[in-house]
Amino acid sequence: MQKSLVENTSCQKFNKKQHMYKVITLFLWIGLLSSCSVSKGVHKDYELFSKEQTQAYTVQKKETVCVIGRDFLKKNEVGNWELFISGTPEQLGAKQGLLTQDLYAHQEAVFFSQIDSLIPQKNRQKWLLRFVKWYHRDITDYIRKEYRSEIFALSRQSSYTNDLMENAYQRALLLHGAHDIGHAMQNLMLVGCSSFAVWDNKTKDSTLYIGRNFDFYVGDAFAENKLIQFVKPDKGIPFASVSWPGMIGVVSGMNMEGLTVTMNAGKSSIPLKAKTPVSLVAREILQYASNLEEAVQIASQQKVFVSEALLIGSAKDRRAIVLEMSPKKITVYEPEEKDQLITTNHFQSESYKKDRRNQDHIKNSHSLYRYQKIAQRLNEETEVSEKEVAEILRDRSGWQHKPIGNGNEKALNQLLAHHAVIFKPEDKLMWVASAPYQLGTFKAYDLNTIFSDSLDFTKDIAEKRFEIPPDDFQYTNEYADYQMFKQYDKKMDEVISAKQTVDNSFISNFIRLNPDYWLVYYKAAKYYYIHKQYDLAKEMFEAALSKEVTTQYDVQNIHKYLKKIRKK
Repeated sequence: MQKSLVENTSCQKFNKKQHMYKVITLFLWIGLLSSCSVSKGVHKDYELFSKEQTQAYTVQKKETVCVIGRDFLKKNEVGNWELFISGTPEQLGAKQGLLTQDLYAHQEAVFFSQIDSLIPQKNRQKWLLRFVKWYHRDITDYIRKEYRSEIFALSRQSSYTNDLMENAYQRALLLHGAHDIGHAMQNLMLVGCSSFAVWDNKTKDSTLYIGRNFDFYVGDAFAENKLIQFVKPDKGIPFASVSWPGMIGVVSGMNMEGLTVTMNAGKSSIPLKAKTPVSLVAREILQYASNLEEAVQIASQQKVFVSEALLIGSAKDRRAIVLEMSPKKITVYEPEEKDQLITTNHFQSESYKKDRRNQDHIKNSHSLYRYQKIAQRLNEETEVSEKEVAEILRDRSGWQHKPIGNGNEKALNQLLAHHAVIFKPEDKLMWVASAPYQLGTFKAYDLNTIFSDSLDFTKDIAEKRFEIPPDDFQYTNEYADYQMFKQYDKKMDEVISAKQTVDNSFISNFIRLNPDYWLVYYKAAKYYYIHKQYDLAKEMFEAALSKEVTTQYDVQNIHKYLKKIRKK
């Protein structure tokens, strides 16, 4: 069943780390900065909110907990941060800003350190700033007043300073365009998320389960401080979400009505004008919708500027749907299977069957591969519980459990996810994974307890009896090799970029550390190619093709090199 409500396009994460990562980050910065343009709307917000927001708060520190009244921030035993805030939009923003002040400053510093390293010339930075001011000239027209008020109050607590962008409100808006711009680049995507829902005959107790990996990667530093937010607004429904400091939007969350939202990027062209960040659409759904019909109604009134699939689960409806959103239309997709729903990074509804961009993405990216891998795993499971959901999210293998190398983007666990979450909406339970990647303990939270008057923040607010133990892979020699591989990989990129030489033993060790991964052979081939060792380059390119290559774009690129070698 599918309904066309309003009329878009579709996400892929490119893996050419050094050069492509720089290109991505450059465009990401342009887009992010565009969220901070000094427009008339921003000036009006300053005049409006500066007069409205005058309340002061005192932060008390009690051992490892920061407290404002009954609101608090604490770091749990597995390294994730837990934030509880309540009140009006102004109070929510101010309390988050005060309680997470150091974390918030770190998150801003991460972005601007990337800018300084990639674009050291100040005159170019200024030129780009002028561009993004134009790009996001009308952004305040597309964000609800209550969310602008919350972001403004949050920004007033910023302790970070930057000469390029002194305005803290601009920088706060910056963080809310990250997800959108991160996947808006054609063929240069930062996002490759995987989500699925199962219910009825597919689960042990017939209740609804939802699992998701949020594979949004902007460098390791970006994911250092995962923030689990428990928000009790003065209007609407209390909800929980997982993101990062300085973020009021939602990328993965569940409310007290048992409604869940997870975001999966679709393939998009570079937008010409920014509108509503999708994370704020998801926030509005969680705060004001209690069932699928209400969620669809809220989404249909939004104007977004990138393509996004929102997997929405509902305890009241006891099932899940996918909202396929784009700048042109919104379509509701419901699967033919009556007890499971899978979404990766392509659209599935009839409305997009003939969409050129979507079809190209299905053919050439790794989205369909991950979709089929989830389907395979679900077919192998007779009755799914949170334990099986976690196992699927942690799966590093390829089709038919074939080894495809650690870090391969065709795997469900690409060893780079910002976070992994499991929801059980009917019981108001959610599990959040801890570092490293999805391999650490999944801590369990009962929203019935979290939002009760009896919550005691001086004790562990997670439910120890429900937690899912860590994956043993992180204690193996193979994992240690992968950690070493990442260091070699970074060095290899530097060597290739600067056309330096290394010992043959370095190349051999590089391959040995991750022998099933096509990329090690590809980079070895690139090294030999630039040093005109064409026989070795040919051997390595062919070895890469014998492995599970991430995308058809990569396959085509390898064939181009082989053609050049034949000519030489």
